[in-house]
Order: sequence, then structure tokens, then C-alpha cells
Amino acid sequence: MERMASFFCISIVVVLLSMSSRVAAQGGLKAGFYSSSCQNAESIVRSTVETHNNKDPTVAAGLLRLHFHDCFVQGCDGSILIAGASAERNALANSGLRGFEVIDDAKKQLEGSCPGIVSCADILALAARDAVGLSGGPSWDVPTGRRDGRISSSSEVPNNLPSPLDPIAVQRQKFAAKGLDDRDLVTLVGAHTIGQADCLFFRYRLYNFTATGNADPSLNQAFLAQLQSLCPRNGDGSRRVALDKDSQFKFDVSFFKNVRDGNGVLESDQRLWGDPSTRRIVENYAGNVRGLLGLRFDFEFPKAMIKMSSIEAKTGAQGEIRKICSKFN
Repeated sequence: MERMASFFCISIVVVLLSMSSRVAAQGGLKAGFYSSSCQNAESIVRSTVETHNNKDPTVAAGLLRLHFHDCFVQGCDGSILIAGASAERNALANSGLRGFEVIDDAKKQLEGSCPGIVSCADILALAARDAVGLSGGPSWDVPTGRRDGRISSSSEVPNNLPSPLDPIAVQRQKFAAKGLDDRDLVTLVGAHTIGQADCLFFRYRLYNFTATGNADPSLNQAFLAQLQSLCPRNGDGSRRVALDKDSQFKFDVSFFKNVRDGNGVLESDQRLWGDPSTRRIVENYAGNVRGLLGLRFDFEFPKAMIKMSSIEAKTGAQGEIRKICSKFN
């Protein structure tokens, strides 16, 4: 048994390594799309992300969240980057989004090197991958070739973007509407291993859950006390709290162990433990034996990201290549 387990672990590692060199194609996208038209595109994005991450390691989580929020509304088309009173980024659910300056910085450099070639949507997808890698997580070939959308509306956010308040049934429905299943749901939520959340989005769990005047009973009591000290009842709602209390800057499986132990910050995260289907997946990722010390998660996360980053991607003659990511041409 021990020899078989060792062989299986080695096999997983080989598969993981091969993923980084494999050319993937999905939904009209392909890895290496800019290999001829802008050879340094991916290295410019990576160096930009690295520079900003070195100054502020919380920006990695911001970039990953930015890409997720982009893909669930109008598809992965950079619509979240548009500035304007009625644009997506100004919806309540997008409060606290960060990393816009990183994308703008990379775009400026790319326009200087390869004007009019690399889309803002692709920069965001590449930056999300690099953010994971710089946080100690897996890397993968990002299928590129997206074009930027011409629509960005805050009114479309509530019905499409998963919310921290959503029960599992609603989360499942919103993910399924984008072609994602339960495994994708749990795997992608695992990005919270380097995530943060404003007190505004979970403080109700600490003081007045379901209007009872009490805390959410699913919260570990010791962790509840920690959260209450970080987010006082009448304190600053914009204060950010790590979604993984044990290793907020390291991309690992401790987030799933926290969910298992009642230490999930967001209600939607903790509810993954209450549903039989999602609970099994959390258990697989959290367990040292069945989770293979994180290898299982490292294998599944790139697959889920490639799948998510292809949602309603605009290619060919669709959309445009923006000159400035925050406004339409």
C-alpha cells in the first residue's frame, strides 16, 4: 500500500509538471496566442505582477478575485475594468475589488511594446495565473486570444455573480449557468486561501445571524471571538480580514481545513461543509492522506481556472482590443 501511494503521488507530480508545458485550447482560445504577434506579452504581465506583489503581497488575491468577478458577468471580457458610475465595478458586490492599477500598468507597458495587440481580458487572465504562482500555487498554460467586451453594467451583477450570502443551492445554480459543476465550485472557492473580505460582507454572522441577535452557530467559538475583535459591531465595515486564518499569503489547502473545522469567514464558504456533495470535495482537499498534501488541489485548480476563464470569451471579430483598460475605445 505504501509503495502504491508513493507511486500515485509521483504520478500526480508528473501530470502537474506536464500541465505547465501543454498547449491548451478551449472555446476558440489557445495557449501561446501571442507567441508571434507579441512574444514578450506573458513575461511583461508576470514581471508587472511580481513587482506589485513584492510591494504588497495582498495584491495577488485582489487580481484573482478581479478575474473571477469579471468572468461571471458578461464573460471573461475585461468588463470589470471599465470605470463609470453604472459600470460593473461600481456594483455593491464588487466593493473592495483591487488590482486595477496592476492591469493598467501591464497594459501601458504592452501598448509600448506591442500596440493594439494584447487585450485587457487576457492581461487579467494571465495576471490571475501569475498571482497564484507567486503565492506558491500551481502554474498553467493560460489559453489566450480573448477580446475586450463593449458592455459593462452594474445591474447585471446581482443575478450572475455568486454572493457570500448565497446558500449552496443558489451558488450551484449560478455556477451551473456558466457551465461549472460542484467540483469547479469548491475548487474555485479554494482561491480564498489567499483571499480577503471586508467586514461588511460577514459581520452579520458575528452578531445577528438570521436576525436572531446571536452569532452563526456553525462558527467555531474561538474563531468567532477572533473575528469579533477584528470586526466590532459598529466598526469599520471596509476593514479587510484574511479568509484563511492560517496562511493568508500562501496558496495551499489550509482554507479547506478551516471550512472543515468551522473557521470559514464567509457564510457561503462555510456552507460548503453542510452540503453532502460539496462536503466530500472539501474533505478530499483538506485531508492529508486523501488530499495528498495538497497535490489533488494543485492538480484540479488549474483545470477549473482554464474552464472558468473561457466563460463566454469573445474571440475573432467580437469585441475590441482596448487602448486603455478602464474605458472603451
